Amino acid sequence: MLLVVAGSLLVCVYALYQNAVLASRMQDRVYVLSNGRAVEVFASSRKDNIGVEAKDHIRRFHELFFSLDPDEKAIATTIKKALYLSDASAKKQYDDLVETGYIGGIISGNVSQQIRVDSVQVNTTAEPYYFRCYATILITRSTSVVTRNLVTQGFLRSVARTDNNAHGFLIEKWETLENKDIKTENR
Repeated sequence: MLLVVAGSLLVCVYALYQNAVLASRMQDRVYVLSNGRAVEVFASSRKDNIGVEAKDHIRRFHELFFSLDPDEKAIATTIKKALYLSDASAKKQYDDLVETGYIGGIISGNVSQQIRVDSVQVNTTAEPYYFRCYATILITRSTSVVTRNLVTQGFLRSVARTDNNAHGFLIEKWETLENKDIKTENR
C-alpha cells in the first residue's frame, strides 16, 4: 500500500513539474487569429525592432505631411496627425507653407499631392537616431502632373507610446534638403 501511495505521489510531482516547464515555455508565445487561422506571434524587445519601427514612423510622418487633397478639413486632419509625430520643426515648415500660399493654392487650384517614400536610412547606433528620407512627390493639377524629388533629414528621439504616436518616436530638427522638379507631364 505504501508503495502504491509513494508511486502515485511521484507521478503527481513529475506531472506538476512538467506542467510548470510547459507553462514557462508557453508564456513567450502568443497566438493571433488571422483569416480564421491561428498564427504564432513571438514576443521581442523594442531593441530587436527599433530599425523597423523607426523607418515606419518616418514613412508614416512623411505620408501624412505630404499627401494633400484639395480639402481644407482633410489637410488640417492629416497635418494634425503628422504633428503628433514631430517637434516644432515640422510645425514651422507647415506654417511656412501656409504663409507662402502653397496650402491655399492646393485648395483653390484643386491640386492633389501624393508622396511615395522610396527609402529611409536610419542610424540606430546612438540616440537621437539620425535619419534621411528619400521620396517622390506627384502633384496632380488640372493641366499637368509634376514629379518632384524630395530628400529630408532629421533625428528621432524616443518618447512614450500613445494612441497618437504608436511607435514612440519624435522627429526633431527636421529639414528638407532637396525638393526639386524632375519632370512635368501635360494632361
